[in-house]
Amino acid sequence: MSRTASPRKPRASSQARIVQILTAARELLAEQGMATLSIYTVAERAGIPPSSIYHFFASVPALLEGLTADVHAAFRASLQQPIDHTALRSWHDLSRLIEQRMLAIYAEDAAARQLILAQHGLAEVTQADQQHDLELGRLMHALFDRHFPLPQLPKDIDVFNLAMSLGDRVYARSVQLHGHITPRLAEEGMRVFDAYLGLYLPPALPKRPEPLA
Repeated sequence: MSRTASPRKPRASSQARIVQILTAARELLAEQGMATLSIYTVAERAGIPPSSIYHFFASVPALLEGLTADVHAAFRASLQQPIDHTALRSWHDLSRLIEQRMLAIYAEDAAARQLILAQHGLAEVTQADQQHDLELGRLMHALFDRHFPLPQLPKDIDVFNLAMSLGDRVYARSVQLHGHITPRLAEEGMRVFDAYLGLYLPPALPKRPEPLA
C-alpha cells in the first residue's frame, strides 16, 4: 500500500486532520465522481495546503484506500449492530436484514457507491476492497453461526464473501445504469445473495435456542 504507515496510533491532532481530509474527499466524490479528484482539489475543499495531505496520503489511490477503509468500517459496524434473535424465523430473515443494512449504507453514502460499485479501474482501490471483503465474510460467517448451527461449508472458498460479492455485482449494475441502487435491483441483489447461500444452507436450518455469546 502506498498510504503512509506508522507503528503508533496517530495523535489526536493527526487523526483530526485525517478525518478532515477524508471528509473533503468524500464530498468531492459524491458531487463530481472520480474524474476530477486530485490531491489539489481535496486540499482546496479541506482548506489546507496540499503538503498536509501528502503527509498522510502519498497519492490519490492511497487517499481512496483510506476512504475504502472508512466505508468498510461502516459495513463492519452494521454487522455488529444488535439483532433480535426471537424475530428470526429462518436464516433468510438474517440474510435480508444484513443486506438491507448494507443497502442503507450505499443509499446514504455516494462515495461508497463510487468506490465499491462504480467502474473506476483503480487496482489499488479494488485490491483494498477485496481485502476488506475477506474480513466482512468472516464476520458474516460468525454472525450466521451465532444464530444458526451451520452445516459443514467448503474450506477452499469463503461462501459468505462470495455471496456478498455476487450481490454487489447486481448493485453495481444498477449504479452503472441509474447512478444509484433502484428498489427493483436492490431486491434482485438480495435474491442473488440468498440464492447463492441457499446452495450451502438448507432451507429449514434450525435456529439456535439462544444465540451464541
